[in-house]
Amino acid sequence: MRVVIAGAGMHPWGKWGRNFTEYGVHAARAALQDAGIAWGDVDLVVGGETVRNGYAGYVAGSTFAQALGWNGARIATSYAACATGAQAIDTARARILAGLSEVALVVGADTTPKGFLAPNAGERWNDPDWLRFRLLGMTNPAYFALYARRRMDLYGATSEDFAQVKVKNARHGLANPNARFRKESSVAEVLASPMVSDPLHLLDICATSDGAAALVLTSADYARRHGIAQPVRVAAVSTVTPTFPNTVIDMPLLATDSSAVTGVPERTFKEAIGLAAYEEAGIDPADVDVAEVYDLSTALELDWIEDLQLCKRGEAEALLRAGDTAIGGRIPVNPSGGLACFGEAVPAQAIAQVCELAWQLRGRAEGRQVEGAKVGITANQGLFGHGSSVVLSV
Repeated sequence: MRVVIAGAGMHPWGKWGRNFTEYGVHAARAALQDAGIAWGDVDLVVGGETVRNGYAGYVAGSTFAQALGWNGARIATSYAACATGAQAIDTARARILAGLSEVALVVGADTTPKGFLAPNAGERWNDPDWLRFRLLGMTNPAYFALYARRRMDLYGATSEDFAQVKVKNARHGLANPNARFRKESSVAEVLASPMVSDPLHLLDICATSDGAAALVLTSADYARRHGIAQPVRVAAVSTVTPTFPNTVIDMPLLATDSSAVTGVPERTFKEAIGLAAYEEAGIDPADVDVAEVYDLSTALELDWIEDLQLCKRGEAEALLRAGDTAIGGRIPVNPSGGLACFGEAVPAQAIAQVCELAWQLRGRAEGRQVEGAKVGITANQGLFGHGSSVVLSV
């Protein structure tokens, strides 16, 4: 049995000041309309848990089911920090593959506070996310800066390279009606923006946003029986965890594992995320036509290009400089504009990446289309060892 995406929908991202449920309902109805499927035919709703300051806060599955109008559907709720959406997709796909569902609606929506996604009040000495703020004052951008400095030290990356990622993604996002920031940037503007955490400037780092994304998943047989146009196959969902020893610092941890006894592992956690997706899909990185990756910062996009084996280690900057990661290049990355143009809406962002790939593979990404795209991959890692990668194909 195969599982396909029959429809995709989003609520435009921004700072709207409304309840997250409204965003989710808007995205869900758009996805159902795109699929040509009535709400009453949905037999499973999987909600991505809406968060507050990075912590799960609302029972999203039943929230969206109630808001759309009780129809007797089964429900589930997923929480995996920024990987929430991929886990929700995996839950829906698994139930369809098991024959327990035919039509599943996956929804993620959030409304975020201004500033850092800091821990909630209180003392939690066994919570590494709380500890990093309490003991070191380590906000997310501080980690992004460490990763950026690592690229500079290992591969000779420059601040201009990081700025060029923002320039590329800003150009891609101009044609995306769901993007929050639709304005071109120049390298000079990025470098002139305030320094947040050296070497990263304000325009190197994504914002936090309100927004929503939704998908309708069905069995391939259901799609055929109901004449659903241009279904896109969910070829793989990777939700792997790290393998000891984890020798590369990973937010929100404060230290790495020692490799003194075991030796350095064959691959990093982030490399393992993509590898698991490729193996399940039965494809090679060379088969990928388009990628949507987790650009929390400009430098992180370069890391992900290598983690997904779209080029060798240390070659991402050369790929960027040659224009190969832009639309029209060899392997376009973040044709949606990425988080640079959307910002973070935690439970929605991994779903939004899949929405973009579905539109790309159906040839419906007007103004930002990657011509001839047949295989796409996402990457969107969550805190606490939540892997996230989805492969779509036609």
